[in-house]
Amino acid sequence: MSARFVKASNALRPNDASETRVKLYSYYRSSAAYRVRIALNLKGLKYDYIAKHLLKDGGEHRRADYLDINPQGFVPALENEGVLITQSLAIIEYLDEVFPTPGLLPVVPADRAIVRAMSLLIACDIHPLNNLRVLNYLKSPMEQGSDATAAWYRHWIAAGFAALDTLIARYSDAGRHTFKDSVTMADVLLVPQVANSRRYQMDLSLYPALQKVATHLEILPAFVAARPEAQPDAE
Repeated sequence: MSARFVKASNALRPNDASETRVKLYSYYRSSAAYRVRIALNLKGLKYDYIAKHLLKDGGEHRRADYLDINPQGFVPALENEGVLITQSLAIIEYLDEVFPTPGLLPVVPADRAIVRAMSLLIACDIHPLNNLRVLNYLKSPMEQGSDATAAWYRHWIAAGFAALDTLIARYSDAGRHTFKDSVTMADVLLVPQVANSRRYQMDLSLYPALQKVATHLEILPAFVAARPEAQPDAE
């Protein structure tokens, strides 16, 4: 890693969001970057948006200068005070520790575990099977057509959303949030995944608890400002 990045422990301290400006390496249609944009907005953090187009010229995220920042070549990546964090969930938890208000994880350990479990259901069981590199691999070299690829996409979202809908019905207090009565990390992950599902014409009415929560969250200012079409690199 480049010498310009310092050891992470140097910046793991509570900070004032109003005095901070971070760098976010992003792509407008990346759902993982979408999550981080929501979290940054909820925290009231200003950030410099550094676009990395995943398709142009073979993918700007594959260039040597960006691989020096993130060896995986993924977006998002977040830089704050010389510390570079990759992986969207790690970034969100980092932000929650360094900028603790408003909190995105409950205080009670059991509640935190439930929110993490709901978040991981999206981040680990749905999203990896639907992201661009997987879909591209299905098309080539696996030689699957567009219909087969779309069927794959919808199958894994449906499986995850069915389970998540049950969990939301169990833990949401008023049907406005995935867990109890405030925005948590699970909400931050839900909205981008719902946006992805709409691109593939998923029938969200099959998941009434999930749909109700998403409908509420999607009109909140922090979520609106994070939408793909609102980003400077939107096409």
